[in-house]
Amino acid sequence: MPTNAPKSSFDFAQWLSLVQSQFRGLDPNDPSRWPSIPRNLLLVGVGLAVVVALWFVWLGDLGSRLESERQRESQLRTEYTRKLGQAVNLETLRSQLEQVRQYVAQLEKQLPSKAEMDALLSDINQAGLGRSLQFELFRPGQEVVRDYYAELPITVRVTGTYHDIGLFVSDVSHLSRIVTLSNISLAPAQGRPDTLTMDAIAKTFRYLDPDEVLQQQRTQQAQRAGGRRP
Repeated sequence: MPTNAPKSSFDFAQWLSLVQSQFRGLDPNDPSRWPSIPRNLLLVGVGLAVVVALWFVWLGDLGSRLESERQRESQLRTEYTRKLGQAVNLETLRSQLEQVRQYVAQLEKQLPSKAEMDALLSDINQAGLGRSLQFELFRPGQEVVRDYYAELPITVRVTGTYHDIGLFVSDVSHLSRIVTLSNISLAPAQGRPDTLTMDAIAKTFRYLDPDEVLQQQRTQQAQRAGGRRP
């Protein structure tokens, strides 16, 4: 006669009572002595906390990198637009550069070299003599050296008629080299009612020789270095 096998039953109340009993009287200072269930739950909780913390740190780093890359993208776009504009106008820029170079070359031709200064001073003197002017004073001053050129002031005093002085000034302005007149003053000559005396400062310019340019740069560097010293 067949017999029925006894059915196993799970007593949830008994299991819950067992679990609750393992959570009673836990020593928070020594988790290693806890029963298995609370100890394992603690390990799982700590592991989840570590994973969550690492996840947020990783996401925060990704956010910073994303913002940095966005800024870099904006900079690259701006640089690309600028370079694209330069590339489109490259031929125009080259043409303008060539025009500037030609203009500079023309200006340099109007500046005498150091060896040509005597000839230029002679041209100024001849311009006055050619207009029947009398030079009472023709005194070159101290040369002033700039970055790439030097200027030489000349104190001039000439005597002649108003018409001849005007022609002299015009002749000086049309010299092949650059000459400027400043501090001009006119006064009647003593004892000669039809004659005027003109006092002026004539400035001539010359470009520096390569050795002079190098020396000027060294002087400026030494001055800047001296200015930085405490």
